[in-house]
Amino acid sequence: MTAPPLPASAPTPSATAILWADPQRAATFQNWLAGIGAAHGLLPDTVRLASADASFRRYFRVDAAGSAGTRIVMDAPPDKENSEPFVQVARLMAEAGVTAPQVLEWDRAHGFLLLDDLGRETMLDVIDPARPDASRPLYDQAIDALIRWQLASRPGVLPPYDRALLERELSLFPEWYIGRHRGVAVEGQLKERLERSFRLIVESNLASPSVFVHRDFMPRNLMVRDGADLGVLDFQDAVYGPITYDIASLMRDAFLSWDEEFVLDVTIRYWEAARKARLPVDADFGAFYRSVEWMGLQRHLKVAGIFARLTLRDGKPRYLADTPRFIAYIRSTASRYMELTPLLRVIDEIEGTSALTGFAYGRV
Repeated sequence: MTAPPLPASAPTPSATAILWADPQRAATFQNWLAGIGAAHGLLPDTVRLASADASFRRYFRVDAAGSAGTRIVMDAPPDKENSEPFVQVARLMAEAGVTAPQVLEWDRAHGFLLLDDLGRETMLDVIDPARPDASRPLYDQAIDALIRWQLASRPGVLPPYDRALLERELSLFPEWYIGRHRGVAVEGQLKERLERSFRLIVESNLASPSVFVHRDFMPRNLMVRDGADLGVLDFQDAVYGPITYDIASLMRDAFLSWDEEFVLDVTIRYWEAARKARLPVDADFGAFYRSVEWMGLQRHLKVAGIFARLTLRDGKPRYLADTPRFIAYIRSTASRYMELTPLLRVIDEIEGTSALTGFAYGRV
């Protein structure tokens, strides 16, 4: 997940304003930028921070001479981040007709990439949560981009979103959110109930047809551009998996919540567009929507675990502030399906959102 870019009004500091933990890497970066500067008309003295990532990636913005505008530099240390998936998926998106950053230069050995700049304004920046009707045109654009991306799908190109990956992601919730954040021992009845619920969630998700999956397709990663299609960012973790994932991600956002009426409206719009495009969605919307909800449930459990890990392991506490939204998503979905009652009871006990149900979990 990428942090939002700095606003257009942000000052333009010199390159020395960027903090480097490793002086050698700072020198390598400056030499690389100087070396490619002439070919791209870059002004190295204008480089400044554009955004930071939930991972170890950072993004800088640098001016280009004349009317060329600005470019983005990705700083992705190779010992911590593999840039190859980013380069691969950027190419796949371009081939699919989706606007994504073009890779202009890539120093594979040191993890520096020069990209074109899709702007400073995200879809999240311009959405007014109090005016869903005004947001529909942007969501329609997002659906168009998603349909194009999914139509380009083919097996054997991206890593499979298979059982092993689904189970590994779900395991983040008991380990990091329940055990380490909430301090609850994952054992006994709690463990059994979680495992039973996780098995149902995984089976539901594996039953969905597979397409290309962005895996973080949400307003914070969609760039608004005057008179042009939305730009798409943060796609380096793309996989080949359930067709329900990206629409669940779009409408059950990490940083924004909508009323159920609006969520249904946009999901129906996507479903209708997908059927028209002959994508493999269920012919019955009720069945499709159930699959979207169960896919969203897997995502929310995973992200709650990731946000706890970012706080406790990586020292990034701002993400944990959004976990109440995810817990609310989890409770809402679990409460609608009788077979997920064990998961609902676990959440209510851990969060203290209902009376005890005759059992208690030991604190670590």
